[in-house]
Amino acid sequence: MKILQVNSSARSNGHSIRLADELVARLQASNPGAERVLRDLTRDPHPMLDEATLGALFTPAEQRTPEQAAAVARNDALIAELQSADVLVLGAPMYNFGVSAQLKNWLDAIARAGTTFRYTANGPEGLLKNKKVYVVLTRGGIYRDQPSDSQVPYLRTMLGFLGMTDVEFIYAEGLNMGPDAEKQGLAAAQAQIESVLA
Repeated sequence: MKILQVNSSARSNGHSIRLADELVARLQASNPGAERVLRDLTRDPHPMLDEATLGALFTPAEQRTPEQAAAVARNDALIAELQSADVLVLGAPMYNFGVSAQLKNWLDAIARAGTTFRYTANGPEGLLKNKKVYVVLTRGGIYRDQPSDSQVPYLRTMLGFLGMTDVEFIYAEGLNMGPDAEKQGLAAAQAQIESVLA
C-alpha cells in the first residue's frame, strides 16, 4: 500500500496535520509495509495557477520554453505522486469558510484534462479511480451538515470529478470555542478515525 499524505495547514503543527499523522500511523500499523509519501504544501508551497502556467499547459511539449517546461514538470510531479498512491489522506483546515489557498493550488495542479479526467460523449470521467480518500477537516466552529459548510461539497465534487468517489470525512470542530470544546472536538475526530479504520 502506498499512502499519499497532503498537508495544507498554514501552521507547521496544526491540528489537521497531527490528526492526519495519526490516521496514517494507524493505517501503517494495520498494513505492515505500507509506504507514506508526504506532501507538505506549507513547507513546499505549489505556485498558484496563473496565465503563464496555463500557457505552458496548452503549448505542445516540443514548443515549450525552458520556463514553461519547468512549470509543467512541477504539476507532472504532483500528478504522478497521486497516480501511484492507493490511499490519499488530505489535511484540510477551514479558512474563511473554505479550503486553504495551499490546497486549492494543489487541486488546480492535479486537475488536467486527458490525464486525471477526460470529457466523453456521456460527460466528464475521472481517471484517478480505485483510491480510498480520507479528508481530515479541522474547523474553529461547528459547520458539519450546515449551509455554511462549503468545504465538504466542494471537496466531494472536486475529488469525484477526478474519479475519487470513496471519500471519508473526519471532523474536528469547535476548536476555537474554548479549551473544553477543543478537547471534545479533537476527541471526536480521534474516535472517528478509530471507527473508520476498524
